[in-house]
Amino acid sequence: MESFNQSVIKHKAGLLNLAAELGNISKACKMMGFSHDTFYRYQAARDAGGVEALFEVSRRKPNLKNRVEEAIEVAVTAFAIDFPAYGQTRASNELRKQGVFVSPSGVRSIWMRHDLASMKQRLRALEKLSYVGTIKGVGRIYQQTLWTHTQWAAAKLHTTKAPHYWR
Repeated sequence: MESFNQSVIKHKAGLLNLAAELGNISKACKMMGFSHDTFYRYQAARDAGGVEALFEVSRRKPNLKNRVEEAIEVAVTAFAIDFPAYGQTRASNELRKQGVFVSPSGVRSIWMRHDLASMKQRLRALEKLSYVGTIKGVGRIYQQTLWTHTQWAAAKLHTTKAPHYWR
């Protein structure tokens, strides 16, 4: 980190020194690829606090994540598993009917934290793999249940515990 700060200071001080040497701020800025505004910010920082003020300063304040209460997060993830085909807006509206107040973007944020952002991810969270039995000449058979939230259900049989996901 020390060498990085030194190279940053050298670069910024180089611009200021070149402008002083040439006696022309426009030429110095053009040669080094800086704007006039940047030059004057560097110059003001150096005048105010010396060379140490030229260290890289982050102007961005840290954005603390807006988190919802744990109970709301649990309700949203449970709802995503129960109704994987619902989008974020419908999920928000249905949760509001149950007394859980969260915005559609809040629903999406929670889904993204729990890897449930897309319908495909929510369906994968539903999948169940269970041992069915053994078939002579084939070996162990496992059933992968894919969808069970309608009158229709889908299942696949596999010979390994790590099935290939359907697309």
